[in-house]
Amino acid sequence: MTAAVFFGCTFIAFGPALALYIFTIATEPLRVIFLIVGAFFWLLSLLLSSLVWFMARSITDNKDGPIQKYLLMFGVLISVLIQEMFRFAYYKLLKKANEGLKSINPDETAPSMRLLAYVSGLGFGIMSGVFSFVNTLSDSLGPGTVGIHGDSPQFFLNSAFMTLVIILLHMFWGIVFFDGCEKKKWYTLLVVLLTHLLVSALTLVSPYYGINLVSAYMIMVPMGVWAFFVAGGSCRSLRLCLLCQDKDFLLFNQRSR
Repeated sequence: MTAAVFFGCTFIAFGPALALYIFTIATEPLRVIFLIVGAFFWLLSLLLSSLVWFMARSITDNKDGPIQKYLLMFGVLISVLIQEMFRFAYYKLLKKANEGLKSINPDETAPSMRLLAYVSGLGFGIMSGVFSFVNTLSDSLGPGTVGIHGDSPQFFLNSAFMTLVIILLHMFWGIVFFDGCEKKKWYTLLVVLLTHLLVSALTLVSPYYGINLVSAYMIMVPMGVWAFFVAGGSCRSLRLCLLCQDKDFLLFNQRSR
């Protein structure tokens, strides 16, 4: 049963991301590189967040009690801020790289910022999901029985669905964030930051897993719709895609802006 839980939760959490990687990224070496660099930038943000957390713990002398609750909230806030700072830094890097590619070889079409936003967002999401869920997955192999002390027996399943929504949200956030930077719509960046902070804060609502899961998916749906239209989608293209009649849907033939 532990193996079934392990593989089931793994495919729930990472199955959609793996499918997106195989069908939209794996065939293009340049996209793979941008995905890996995006994941690396998220790792850098994690490293910096860890340093801030370590210093904060040292300042408070690892005291127990209410101070740890506020320290945890502070850690969530700082971590989200640092992640979005590194997302912006990655945007600036990709922008410079795109301009450099155009100047070196004007005849060759450089990747569009829409495509790079999608790839980088997926890189952020996959790495975030791996780090947040890998320890939980290892525990699912046993020994032990979840819920034996009155906790939710659906802990692993809830964690898998939460990891999935975080991965997809990072992808949507990346698309919307880059579009806001391109069009200088700074309120868009604020929306991304606030929704990211809200979803991260929802993970503190424990053990009420149903509340944070439903709330996170309610945030994901409008963000996904927003990202879809920002990426160049329309009701017509969605209908053609669902009917398998649109071979150039969204990411496959993006032109540089």
